[in-house]
Amino acid sequence: MKTVRWVVGPVALVVVLGMTACGTAGQSGAPATQGTGTAAPGATDGFKIGLLLPESKTARYEKFDRPYITEEITALCPTCEVVYNNANQDPNQQQQQVDSMLTNNVKVLILDAVDAKAIASSVAKAKNQGAKVVAYDRLASGPVDAYTSFDNVQVGKMQGEALLNALKAGGDPKRGPIVMINGSPTDPNAGDFKKGAHSVLDGQVTIGKEYDTPDWSPDQANTQATGAFTSLGADKVIGIYSANDGMAGGIARAMQNAGVAKGTPLTGQDAELAGIQRILLGTQTMTIYKPIRPEAKNAAKLAVDLGSGKAVQGTGTVDNGSGSPVPAMIIQPIVVTKDNIKDTVVKDGFWKVEEICTADVQAACQAAGLS
Repeated sequence: MKTVRWVVGPVALVVVLGMTACGTAGQSGAPATQGTGTAAPGATDGFKIGLLLPESKTARYEKFDRPYITEEITALCPTCEVVYNNANQDPNQQQQQVDSMLTNNVKVLILDAVDAKAIASSVAKAKNQGAKVVAYDRLASGPVDAYTSFDNVQVGKMQGEALLNALKAGGDPKRGPIVMINGSPTDPNAGDFKKGAHSVLDGQVTIGKEYDTPDWSPDQANTQATGAFTSLGADKVIGIYSANDGMAGGIARAMQNAGVAKGTPLTGQDAELAGIQRILLGTQTMTIYKPIRPEAKNAAKLAVDLGSGKAVQGTGTVDNGSGSPVPAMIIQPIVVTKDNIKDTVVKDGFWKVEEICTADVQAACQAAGLS
């Protein structure tokens, strides 16, 4: 059996190849539609599972994560109840939601933390009260019991490589400055994306301006980009690293308003609908597709197993600073460009052609073979 070790920012990730990932996914706190999993042994008595998502500005959480997770919990444990809260990007509100769920005798929490460090006291409180915690998508601090997410340093590397390749296609990648607009400093994933991108770009490009963006705010990203273009010269900037598609939308508006040349490389992440459309229209270069259904299935499986008293196994472990290795189930991300939209997000049913190919995108869809 071969062991591969990645160091993910402050998080050390060990993946043991040859072990198989268990898992199978979600809809709301009410009874959900039937999923595809097989009921877990010991889950017949039922219990409460709390689902805490961080915000609703990013389309994925309400459209995909929430229904996928609840659907699969219902399939694995038909008598379990899902209690749902969204923190609306407010860490204090999320802490209050955890308290409420613990008072409501929730046995397992699936937690996507707004602020991974600030939530540590709530994770410890859950442990003290006998509740289990599955860190979902973002690795929370504190004594979490399991974790599922993507290889987030690899996400940043993929973004950096896509940007560097696009810059090289236009000539010397140091012929002008680029702008880097990273994610929220309270999200550990953002630090991983940033680390991965820098590992590719440092020494290869000239970084004219770089920002971290509170709350992944598209409006803040727009303001940062506008300031960068004014400072560096809109006609001088040759590329923009954006850590996700939401911010890329704000940056794309700033590029247009400042007169940055159309086709200037711009990265993204999350395969949001608007991001896919911008890729087709040529105002964004790429995005990262992170298949949410397998991640949601992993979370549901881990939660039901923990609530049923079963030991959980991952594809490896992570170190979140709590002193004990955390079982982890890690999924590989996928780069999406104009050339493979049909074979990725459309093929998986993440977006339908009719959702992508609205009237203003129809011609670009036809050129890309999507309609």
